[in-house]
Amino acid sequence: QSIRRATHVKYEKPDLKPLEEHALTYPNVVEQFYFMMKQVGGEAVFLEEGQDINKLIRESYPDAKRIASNLEGITCATFNPDNVEDPAELDGTDLAIIDGKNGAVWIEQDVKQRALYFISEKLVILLDKGRIVDNMHEAYKRIHTGEYGFGTYISGPSKTADIEQALVMGAHGARDVMVIIK
Repeated sequence: QSIRRATHVKYEKPDLKPLEEHALTYPNVVEQFYFMMKQVGGEAVFLEEGQDINKLIRESYPDAKRIASNLEGITCATFNPDNVEDPAELDGTDLAIIDGKNGAVWIEQDVKQRALYFISEKLVILLDKGRIVDNMHEAYKRIHTGEYGFGTYISGPSKTADIEQALVMGAHGARDVMVIIK
């Protein structure tokens, strides 16, 4: 409210159509997404028809003990994060399995404690290949914040570098991100 009161100039929403007309598009958005996931330090894996998603996850993360997910059909999870009242109880989560809403990847808060997206050591995002889009113009048009009113883009593992250019993985989120494209 303080910002609204202090803002004296109101700007109209700009016409983005000229930008959208020149936005990047790709002959194969799924292939481009796969390539870009590798570029940002993540991994994209295709779920083959008939392949057991739970087996794929367990084989990819054999050392994971505390696995959180509230997604239907994910039987390899050891607990449902919606049953956690205090976000501090999520500390020590080895792996969280969540749903991606569109390419980049937009994560809509589908669990009670959004800390799950950032506190788990590793993150598996399930993404329907039909939701992958060419560019952020298309992605923004598909954004919803769901029942909790929160969402974020996660494009790969958390990383940051200090002034000396020392790269640190997992400083502000998961150290490892795998997107399973189904």
